[in-house]
Amino acid sequence: MFSRIMVPRIVATLGILFIFSILAQAQAGSTRPRRAPQPNPTPTPAPKKANDSLLDPTPAKSTGAVAPVATGSTTRAYTLLKQEKYDEAAKEAKRVAALEPNNSEAWKIAGFAEAGLKQYKLAAVDLQKALDLQRASGEEDINTIDQLGRAYARTEKFALALPLLVKAISRTDIKPDPALFYFRGLSEYRTGKIEEALTSFNAAVKANPKDATSLYYLGRIFYERSEMPPAIAALNRATAADLRFAPAWALLTTAYLRRAASTTGAGSDADYLSAVRAGESLTRIRADAETVTLFAQALIGAKQYVRAAAELEKVTAGADAKGSTLYLLGVSQSRAKNFPKAIAALERAAVKSPTDVNIYSELGYAYEVSKQYPKALAAYEKGAQLAPGDADFKASIERVRPQVK
Repeated sequence: MFSRIMVPRIVATLGILFIFSILAQAQAGSTRPRRAPQPNPTPTPAPKKANDSLLDPTPAKSTGAVAPVATGSTTRAYTLLKQEKYDEAAKEAKRVAALEPNNSEAWKIAGFAEAGLKQYKLAAVDLQKALDLQRASGEEDINTIDQLGRAYARTEKFALALPLLVKAISRTDIKPDPALFYFRGLSEYRTGKIEEALTSFNAAVKANPKDATSLYYLGRIFYERSEMPPAIAALNRATAADLRFAPAWALLTTAYLRRAASTTGAGSDADYLSAVRAGESLTRIRADAETVTLFAQALIGAKQYVRAAAELEKVTAGADAKGSTLYLLGVSQSRAKNFPKAIAALERAAVKSPTDVNIYSELGYAYEVSKQYPKALAAYEKGAQLAPGDADFKASIERVRPQVK
């Protein structure tokens, strides 16, 4: 018999957030020696786009305060705004602004109404007009500043949002809305001011301990800095605060996998089981191919190979199955000693991802155990072509070649 430790390369694409690349170690008897790659310590880059759930703090229901008095031509628009009739308020305010283009109150009410309608790009334009007019007359309004900062953050114009949010939070005479700490932290994070972002997100959580989105970003920053214990602690708090927060469950699963792959023994086993539990919670929220693939990585790490294969079969039947997902299915079937199914999955994976060296290592092994020596030799030789310096492929070729007649 020969012995091997195979460490599958695990790649999971998480839809709102960004792409994680992790390595989860899966051991089996009757395998050949194989070097174990280390988890990639490089911080995951921030996504260029975020979904609405990551731009909305928890809770953040209001559109913000407006000035307590509105008179003259803006009275009706203001009344409609206070009644939360945002569409009517926006139309009335824009009507007034068209007639009186220097009326800052009209532009301000239009911006607040558009924010109430979640039309943040329009809101930012109109609130900026209001602020410019206010500043020109020496009557800068704090409510306009706060709402404009929110609007810029929501439309991902973080460099424009940040100075406004800093000003909003720096006031000493008025206690800021806790949501402003979140928006400031988000703007700092997205403009590369990570230490400042940590301070802001911590302030947001201090003001609202159940602010799941700020907790998520705290966990994400720690994860990207390869600080798994505080990352996991923050993400556990985020998921406890919002049981339906899929990005937090996904990153928590990933963090457990990454920590498990960097350790051994009971601690590693416990982290794999924690990854399974987090992955189970994630699959109750969504069951797309990326989610199932991530969950299967946790199951493989926990040596629950039959269950991992069953999960992966749900998302690999179609022609659009990814090579990385098919590879994991092949690994699961191989570890479960179902080599015919392992070979079928790995052959498909090789077609999808013909330059993935791990596929040929696993496929060669499955062929070899099945005594299909010519195919095993071909798979090992293909792997050696892709990784000519890999001693494992050379050893496998030498071992199998005498069996080929």
